[in-house]
Amino acid sequence: MVDRRAVLGLGAGLSLVPFAAGAQRGDPVATGKSGRWQGTREGNLSVFRGIRYGADMSRRRFQAPVAPKPVRDILQATEFGPSCPQRGGSDLTQREDCLFLNVWTPGTDARASRPVMVYFHGGAYSGGTVIEPLVFGQHLAGQDVVVVTVNHRLNALGYLYLDRLAKGFADSGNAGQLDLILALRWVRDNIAGFGGDPGRVMVFGQSGGGAKIATLMATPAARGLFHSAATMSGQQVTASGPLNATRRAEAFLARLKARPGDLIDMPVERLIEGLEAEDPILGGGVYMGPVLDMKWLTRHPFWPDAHPQGNAIPLILGNTKDETRAFIDPRGPAMQGLAWDNLAARLTPQLRLDAHPEWVVAEFRARYPAMSPADLFYAATTAGRSWRGQVIEAEERARAGAPAWVYRFDLQSPVDRLRGAAHTDDIPFVFGTLDASGSKSGTGRAARALSQAMMEAFVAHAARGDPNGAGLPRWPRHTLGERQTMMFDAKVRVENDPRGWERELFSRFQYIQPGS
Repeated sequence: MVDRRAVLGLGAGLSLVPFAAGAQRGDPVATGKSGRWQGTREGNLSVFRGIRYGADMSRRRFQAPVAPKPVRDILQATEFGPSCPQRGGSDLTQREDCLFLNVWTPGTDARASRPVMVYFHGGAYSGGTVIEPLVFGQHLAGQDVVVVTVNHRLNALGYLYLDRLAKGFADSGNAGQLDLILALRWVRDNIAGFGGDPGRVMVFGQSGGGAKIATLMATPAARGLFHSAATMSGQQVTASGPLNATRRAEAFLARLKARPGDLIDMPVERLIEGLEAEDPILGGGVYMGPVLDMKWLTRHPFWPDAHPQGNAIPLILGNTKDETRAFIDPRGPAMQGLAWDNLAARLTPQLRLDAHPEWVVAEFRARYPAMSPADLFYAATTAGRSWRGQVIEAEERARAGAPAWVYRFDLQSPVDRLRGAAHTDDIPFVFGTLDASGSKSGTGRAARALSQAMMEAFVAHAARGDPNGAGLPRWPRHTLGERQTMMFDAKVRVENDPRGWERELFSRFQYIQPGS
């Protein structure tokens, strides 16, 4: 349960603690335009946790965020800030006052001018956090970069679109995106004091984090705040339309038996209960995501083409080989008793596009006669549901002549053989957190070598806007002719148009971004 009294008092407890409280001689102090922060020295790194980049928005709910008021004291940055309230996540410290970021850096000398890597977490737009060991930045920062991780408003607090239902809610549908923009402005204004180069800022994110980045690439207010990007199993071809977003808001309000104005002072735990409303379009829990509100977001990110604003930003796009094995448990009820005679029926709700399921099964069986029902199920759902957005984004970038590099993560989990190479499995390889809680990577020689290769590629992209260099084979830009794809596996290699048959099969069907 979220403690609203703690929400309102948090500003005095986390971000505004004077330097004298708990400080040790030799602890690092970083100075930026917005203030000074004292962190901790951990091995060869300086680590700053829980830096406030935005004011407490609990009294300005659904509004665009504002920067905190400057203070003269050196602010303590030694403890992680809270995560946004959400369904589940009971092991998290959750507060509505959640606009905090964290920095790992080799040193705070501004003359170092290191590349900066800013991470946005997954969890769609409704859940998730950067307060988990899988995305801690100590190993990545050890590659001589500055790593920043960001928490922001999620679900109803960040994306409930109320503007068409009542006055005073013009920012409501994209408030979570505006938080990320404010965090990037903080990076621009302050990161030099942490040893970073504000002119070389790379954003990267997995799943919902990648989708947030694709949306920022089409958001005018984000222009110029980052210089390269990487999306990992997360794309946003189209945003939510304002009419569909309004229908979702109405379902949310009906669940709470409330009017828009009632939400301003409603206890935050009640708002989270509203997420149990059934989505009027998709079914299941009500979807929240960025909205084509014609104020902050005025066209779709990748429809009818790649947004021109993002085309100058070098972009890595990646997916995993077996994405949907993470969503649909191989040992769960959806897969129990799966056989050829019920495969099409089981596939129907999971494809997320209007394709003839019996025809899809027949085509796959003819192409891959040795496939089991389970393998066909995961191959088809991954290609049709999880991979399709990346294909569209890569194609549109290629048509625009925009720099893009595509990868597929193939290394099978040695921890869970039924998992394959599933959604989220590339995260610990990019962060070097193979031994962290939640990792399915194992710590064997192949995993360590691949992690080092992926870290070096991402760091090179942050430094130069090109992932080539170090020990990788040459990674060509993605073109429509060859569809060059880096295969991250025990043997790293480039293949042209992997899964080309599956790409062509599903290109027959109109793609509709979930939530649009």
